[in-house]
Amino acid sequence: MSEKKQVVVIGAGPAGMMAAITAAEQGAAVTLVERNQKVGRKLYITGKGRCNVTNHCPWEEVLQNVPRNGRFLYSALSAWPPAQTEAFFEGLGVSLKVERGNRVFPVSDRAADIVDALYFRLKRLNVKLITGTVEQILWPEGRVTGVRLAGGRVLPTQAVVVATGGVSYPLTGSTGDGYRFAQEAGHTVVPPRPSLIPLVEDGDTCARMQGLALKNVELNIRNGKKKVVYSEFGELLFTHFGLSGPVILSASAHLKDFDKNRFTVIIDLKPALDEAKLDARILREFGENPNRDFRNVLGHLVPNLMVPVMVERSGIPGDTKVNSVTKGQRRRLVEQLKGFSIPIAGPRPVEEAIVTSGGVKVSEVDPATMSSKKMPGLYFAGEVLDVDAYTGGFNLQIAWATGRAAGNGICREIA
Repeated sequence: MSEKKQVVVIGAGPAGMMAAITAAEQGAAVTLVERNQKVGRKLYITGKGRCNVTNHCPWEEVLQNVPRNGRFLYSALSAWPPAQTEAFFEGLGVSLKVERGNRVFPVSDRAADIVDALYFRLKRLNVKLITGTVEQILWPEGRVTGVRLAGGRVLPTQAVVVATGGVSYPLTGSTGDGYRFAQEAGHTVVPPRPSLIPLVEDGDTCARMQGLALKNVELNIRNGKKKVVYSEFGELLFTHFGLSGPVILSASAHLKDFDKNRFTVIIDLKPALDEAKLDARILREFGENPNRDFRNVLGHLVPNLMVPVMVERSGIPGDTKVNSVTKGQRRRLVEQLKGFSIPIAGPRPVEEAIVTSGGVKVSEVDPATMSSKKMPGLYFAGEVLDVDAYTGGFNLQIAWATGRAAGNGICREIA
């Protein structure tokens, strides 16, 4: 390039850092503005501090894990599939491994290794890092010319990438500024709501079993009309407020309009057994312990923390000798084991969501370059867009792919 293109990226999360790296690799002069003292703040807490980098699957499978607006990501993901993400980090010296569900993590189990690799790549490419807050993007004549920082400093630029995240985890810097920038440029912002978020129980059953994790259960969620809106096998956790765990977080992406809908979580505690086989299993347990109290034998069928709750729900007094339990009582026990219900009051606050659903309307953004259709020189990447996926590394893959698309788009489009 005879004269370097000037690029400002707002937000040093995964999408922003990838956009900055991509543009800098092609010779652009890139400034990355981050409100936190450190880059990649949110990356440090992903995957419980281990950083679920991506999912080891074809890019088409990533699309299958995007509940809304997946078609918008077709171009970005086909150009930068999970295999490219893995090769990129391996090339930066981070050894990766694949775990259950094709989740990809650094071998070290340290999210800091991913952040450090990105940071040193930025430094090697001479990306200028500025700690500060962008107050305004400047477009005096209908195209981007600069950004104004808090304090009044102006950074001249030909292009701006907004990669500010959603509104989840505000302490990491995701405060919703990107939505304001988009709206000021004439974009529609789909109201943000929590996605991949724990659910609050309408009651206290979960609190009584706080800390209990269940694996290999079947989850069904029904709406107020008794229609099943989500089904999955997996792991969940009872908490002081309700339900969490992988299967609950994924389910939450399907639930909306809590003010209009009443949802109930139905847990099949014994999905491998149909009702007849489960009843036979119960009869066997009772036959081997005929003179023991029901509450004591129940511990052979459910975790100890669940026993008092199951005694109540079955309607069988805990001190009943199991040889006295009637067929009708056994039937109620089977029903509870196959359909343990938890009414849901709503999600936890949006600030606790792993990702935010909603954001910049994707029909107003070019899917190949992430450029604004409203304002020349404006680009978007990552969670600020109205796309989100299930757990398993898919959301980070979207961040890498859209960041790459934005960085490439700038270098193709900006003269």
